[in-house]
Amino acid sequence: MEQRESRLQTNKRAFVMLPKSLQTSKPVRFQSPPHLNGRGGDPDKSSGRTGIIASEEEDVPVAVEETDSGNYIVVFDPIDGSANIDIALTTGSIFGIYAPDEQCLVDYDEDTLDEAKEKCIVSVCQPGSNLLAAGYCLYSSSVVFTVSIGNGVHGFTLDPAYGEFVLTHEDIKIPKSGRIYSFNEGNFDLFDPKLQNYLNHLRKPGGPAGKPYSGRYIGCLVGEIHRMLLYGGIYGNPDNEKAKNGNLRLLYECAPMSYLVEQAGGKAIDGVQRILDIEPKQVHQRTPIFIGSPDEIDKLMSYLA
Repeated sequence: MEQRESRLQTNKRAFVMLPKSLQTSKPVRFQSPPHLNGRGGDPDKSSGRTGIIASEEEDVPVAVEETDSGNYIVVFDPIDGSANIDIALTTGSIFGIYAPDEQCLVDYDEDTLDEAKEKCIVSVCQPGSNLLAAGYCLYSSSVVFTVSIGNGVHGFTLDPAYGEFVLTHEDIKIPKSGRIYSFNEGNFDLFDPKLQNYLNHLRKPGGPAGKPYSGRYIGCLVGEIHRMLLYGGIYGNPDNEKAKNGNLRLLYECAPMSYLVEQAGGKAIDGVQRILDIEPKQVHQRTPIFIGSPDEIDKLMSYLA
């Protein structure tokens, strides 16, 4: 009994105080995309706060029914690293919440977009600097929920014995530097020569121990960022000869992760400018990204200049 009470007291730390405008007494359940019907829950409408949902799995944003809708904009990648599922490697989910906008209560069953629908898409395409909150959920040996509402980054780990998330990583601060780099070097010959020189530098012995950087590549952005927040380093998904705009989506992958990393003291750029300053023109717009410890990003920039 004493152990149970002690655990419950510890779990009290697992609750982050949200702004009043985001608080709700209703249960929050996220929308199951059409391709997951039968395996997911009800739409992300039960909170009464969501007006528009934009997902990697949807061609256009989805408006919540008028009777259940609010006016927050939620963007998310429901399954990051899906290629890892069949071999039981790391996967995750990414989300971002944008400030309220005009409600967009339109029907998306038609094949063409009228003016109202186009207006809805424009309201979704906001720069990451407008984010109110962002986070990810990591599915691996543990389930870890990491979130920021603009005042730091906190990580919560699922305790399966009690079905509760316990605060395990309070006020995460990314190390200023780290000797781990994560690039898909299978595309090395397609990279810009300046980036190739940078990667060659990382492979050379150096540092206090006279060792090169360690290369790690999971194939899951959530896993890469989670490791980086704790250990430092740099992750890159650059443009190349076959992917002129990179491979990752700006709105619901790069922007939320950049928000988290900056809240933890890191940096995120596309090679020229800050990721959070980019204004999306399309919902599924792609962008190159370099993200990680501030000193590592600065070193990269000295090579790309």
